[in-house]
Amino acid sequence: MVHDLIRNKDSKPKISPIRLEGNKGILEVQDLSAWYGNTLALKDISMSIKSKAITAIIGPSGCGKSTFIRCLNRMHEVSHGGRVEGRVLLDGKDIYARDVDPVVIRRRIGMVFQKPTPFPTMSVFDNVAAGLRLTQLWSRRWELEKVVERSLRQAALWDEVKDKLNQSGASLSGGQQQRLCIARALAVEPEIILLDEPCSALDPSATLKIEDLMRNLAQDYTIIIVTHNMQQAARVSDMAAFFLIDDDCAGILVEYGKTSQLFTNPKDKRTEDYITGRFG
Repeated sequence: MVHDLIRNKDSKPKISPIRLEGNKGILEVQDLSAWYGNTLALKDISMSIKSKAITAIIGPSGCGKSTFIRCLNRMHEVSHGGRVEGRVLLDGKDIYARDVDPVVIRRRIGMVFQKPTPFPTMSVFDNVAAGLRLTQLWSRRWELEKVVERSLRQAALWDEVKDKLNQSGASLSGGQQQRLCIARALAVEPEIILLDEPCSALDPSATLKIEDLMRNLAQDYTIIIVTHNMQQAARVSDMAAFFLIDDDCAGILVEYGKTSQLFTNPKDKRTEDYITGRFG
């Protein structure tokens, strides 16, 4: 049963961690809550993220979807007043433990934002190489060139920009810029890629390229995508998590499971109402 409710000592419903038999989650989220100052944004989120698959985070605006994925690579703590309680385990190690370097976590868990963010003063080549140079993961120019080409090929962008490597990254089209940002994230060889509504500012053609890219990348990477587009979630994801705002105006996890099951036979009436357009 994907959606398993238990009772705590105060007899309040709480979603228990979800175990995926035969496919261990690379990320284990346990009782995660997040605040902005005194405002509770997420409450008691527990779930396992399936390895080398695409997990879609869906739900209405303001339910904490983006906050949730920012908690997964310790980006939330750089927000004004941002703090977290609970645990996020990567390979069994709590990424919020005192002896864990957040910079290392952000290299292992890369993030691509809603709006394409190429560095405007940098060339296409330098945009991809930026993370490598920052983390000193290269020693020779030819090694750097090799990684940049590999990353652009992985992002399905090499053929389009191989003759434009010295041009500004900002000179590319919107869809190309987003794939450039994905290439930049791939260059430091992450294990997990977080995508925060990566297609919201793109046209249908560019969106299709990003979706095809995600499916290809999922062969080697764990991908978590926030999207408002129900059709996109149904098309590209293997797993889906539905978030909602509770009576305390905090984001909660209502249901999590295989995308095919969640979209065709949801366990929770609230999930069905959202997917069928009754609200949201």
